[in-house]
Amino acid sequence: MNTPKIETKRLILRRFTEADIGALFLILGDEEVNEFLPWFPMKSLEETRKFYEENFASDYKKPCAYRYAVCLKDDNVPIGYIVVSTDDRYELGYGLRKEFWHRGIATEAGKAVVEQLRRDKIPYIIATHDINNLRSGGVMKQIGMEYRYSYEERVKPKNLTVTFRMYQLNIDGNNSRVYQKFWEDASVRFIEEGV
Repeated sequence: MNTPKIETKRLILRRFTEADIGALFLILGDEEVNEFLPWFPMKSLEETRKFYEENFASDYKKPCAYRYAVCLKDDNVPIGYIVVSTDDRYELGYGLRKEFWHRGIATEAGKAVVEQLRRDKIPYIIATHDINNLRSGGVMKQIGMEYRYSYEERVKPKNLTVTFRMYQLNIDGNNSRVYQKFWEDASVRFIEEGV
């Protein structure tokens, strides 16, 4: 199923629409929100529209996509996003306007998406975070993900070398599975103690 709508106690998770471009710009245009993401903050509504078309609208045409606007129930306006790729990585990503940080919203959305993936028989998810972005790692832990390893990668378009921590949740219970591609591709890779 393609991006099924999900409701939680406080949130509606739904597809983005053309009408959400302004709200999406508030998320993608904020330097602090996008500090640890590989792309630069959006500079205009037009740039945001192009991002929407390439990263959301195009996936909504596929048979299966998990690309959600995170909205509060009281107004159904996007304050963030949460996505899971449908390639063999099943990679989780999320972002939230900073005025909504520290309220457990990303965790609430993440747990709800994991339950949808469980219903849809998706076997696992992975996620990575810049080692300097500890809050993101905290969300991963709170939704049940476990640290597996760290690795260095050159990210574009920012052209920076970043050390990432990779987390994984085996939804199907196969706890011996570890997604290895980032480990195999990295020339610098290691396992940190106590993460």
